[in-house]
Amino acid sequence: MLQLTRAIAVIDLETTGINLSADRIVEVAIYKILPEGKKISKRKLLNPEIPIPAASSDIHGITAEMVKDAPTFKQVANELKQFIEGCDLAGYNSNRFDIPMLAEEFLRVGIEFDFKGRRLIDVQKIFHMMEQRTLSAAYKFYCNKNLDGAHSAEADATATWEVLEAQVERYNQLGSSVESILKFIGEDQIVDFARRFVFENGVETFNFGKHKGRAVADVLKSEPQYYDWMMKGEFPMHTKQKLTEIFNRTMLKKA
Repeated sequence: MLQLTRAIAVIDLETTGINLSADRIVEVAIYKILPEGKKISKRKLLNPEIPIPAASSDIHGITAEMVKDAPTFKQVANELKQFIEGCDLAGYNSNRFDIPMLAEEFLRVGIEFDFKGRRLIDVQKIFHMMEQRTLSAAYKFYCNKNLDGAHSAEADATATWEVLEAQVERYNQLGSSVESILKFIGEDQIVDFARRFVFENGVETFNFGKHKGRAVADVLKSEPQYYDWMMKGEFPMHTKQKLTEIFNRTMLKKA
């Protein structure tokens, strides 16, 4: 049994697409588990205020007609922020998609999404280390159940929690706490959610383009116009936020 020292919020999103900068959330489900075992669910259909491509609707079944009268993310942002306040976060492929997308939506409406001090458990990472399958296959493998309603955010978030509990039961090496799981699978050292920057030996480093492998601070010192180029480009807001933090820190050191 997974032993929690603080609440954990399992997040699953359905969206208009997978582009962090351009796409929006159409459904959010959060399955919150308290240390004493109580479980609370929150699900919202959202009006993304942009078209929902047919290819995306084919996956999650949510159409523009279904969400035309739904609230926007801005209208529910404070409610969602309060719901996950003080929680560790988990999900399936959540470190690379759900949490970065949620962070972008918060930043778009002017709400700071601070993940410092939160532990982030990506159930897909455990699964890929152990079995390497999809969420539906993971649910069948670990829980011996068929995942009815796959690509419904609520069904996926609930199934993800059940898979995580089953993984803790199956793999003794995971231990029974958030800390022991992260010690086993490794904890992502995130600079920005989109991973345009990564830590290399504790230094923020470019992870794309002509400066890949170079320290961000070194590039900004020698080529400050690169900061302007990125800030004007179609990069996620969280990437721009972190770039600005590094830029300001670097310029202060130069001064």
